Amino acid sequence: MNNCPKPIQRQAGIMLLEALIAILVFSLGILSLVALQAISIKLTGDAKHRTDATLLANRLIGQMWVSGGNLASLKTDFETGGGAYNAWLADVSGTEGLPGVVAASSGVTSTLPTVTVDDTAGATAGQVVITLFWRTPEMPPAEPGHRHIVVSQVVRNP
Repeated sequence: MNNCPKPIQRQAGIMLLEALIAILVFSLGILSLVALQAISIKLTGDAKHRTDATLLANRLIGQMWVSGGNLASLKTDFETGGGAYNAWLADVSGTEGLPGVVAASSGVTSTLPTVTVDDTAGATAGQVVITLFWRTPEMPPAEPGHRHIVVSQVVRNP
């Protein structure tokens, strides 16, 4: 005579099904953590590049303040193509600078930084606008990439 009640026989294998569902939920949780870690690493890299761009722009503004020149000499030396600009550009595009800083070429958008100095009289005299660009390796070459703009006023008291 069979002593097993019928309801227990109908539940045969339910423990295996519960174990498989628990493994599925656990696996999804682990995959979510791995994806979160990858996003965290990418955002950390982006924050580093933004910080580097800010420091490079502040370095150029500091050089402008200690140059001792008037607005016309600031425009000549520090605006895009000037002597001090070219020395600063070596820092921006060097190994310690921003990634993907290149001049325009066939199919590639320029990511060279731009510097403008307003030497006209008035409220905006001495206003300096520094725009830095960078492109991470996964970005397509035709895309301009990331941009950081710093606006400052470099004016000496008379």
